[in-house]
Amino acid sequence: MNTTRRKFIKQATTGLAAITLTPQELWAKPEPVKLTILHTNDMHSRVEPFPNDGRKWGGLGGMARRASLIKQIRQQEPNVLLLDAGDIIQGTPYFNFFGGEVELKLMSQMGYDAATLGNHDFDNGLEGLEKMLPFAKFPYLIANYDFSQESKLKSSFQPYKIFEKQGVKIGVFGLGIELRGLVLEKHFGSIKYMDPVGVAKEMVQTLKAQKCNLIVCISHLGYKYEDDPNRISDIHLAQKVEGIDIILGGHTHTFLDKPDEIISKSGHKTIINQVGWAGIRLGRVDFVFEKGKVKTTPQTTSSLVIGEEFDRF
Repeated sequence: MNTTRRKFIKQATTGLAAITLTPQELWAKPEPVKLTILHTNDMHSRVEPFPNDGRKWGGLGGMARRASLIKQIRQQEPNVLLLDAGDIIQGTPYFNFFGGEVELKLMSQMGYDAATLGNHDFDNGLEGLEKMLPFAKFPYLIANYDFSQESKLKSSFQPYKIFEKQGVKIGVFGLGIELRGLVLEKHFGSIKYMDPVGVAKEMVQTLKAQKCNLIVCISHLGYKYEDDPNRISDIHLAQKVEGIDIILGGHTHTFLDKPDEIISKSGHKTIINQVGWAGIRLGRVDFVFEKGKVKTTPQTTSSLVIGEEFDRF
């Protein structure tokens, strides 16, 4: 046997031996993937903390503190998704003088991944909405508002977006509240409101067809309405639409101490969370995926209070 052939056989045999000796490397199970979802709602232009003068929520909130907290969490967690459930603007001189520019620029710097529309996004009419949108370096997702008759805005929104984190696909869609009765008609023009329950069912089917491992709804419908139990809310949505994994809500300024869980007849669990208003809290829900499916849904905490303790970051 010549030298070249002997050398080739030796190299091939050595390679086969290495494969035989380390089968665990070939058949190793993929590591679980952790996803951290952070969320806010109803910030209402509260750029600065509430004055610490003895009033309710004094010393709490502030976008600089929120940015520091988000940065800290991103340093600790490998896969973070940051979402907002509407009414980012209205309520302080920042909006009165700058029309949403300050709030959206700061949220863009924080790296928000998506937001949905709240009723107060129409306070300056469609012209005001159009003017502020370029300052948002993240998409507004809204599935149940039809902008097709508004030539300047019909291409500004999308119903959903799919994010991917370490091979896990997260489908996120947005739902807005009925504007009629909350907003002057001249301020929302020819926008058509569509039934959020029917639209949500369509979104679930669409996102499942695209093999999403988690389906998230950012909602400005409101948590629930004690005085009008038939009014569509996040509770209704979870009860009537199977397949949504988590609803991150807004509008009712509800401080949930921990996320609600709604179990369908087939056993599907939908988590609902909302963190008050004014940027006082940052919501957080953690998911762990194994083989593409949710292994556990531990709530690290439902919300983190943004206060003076975060000034040091």
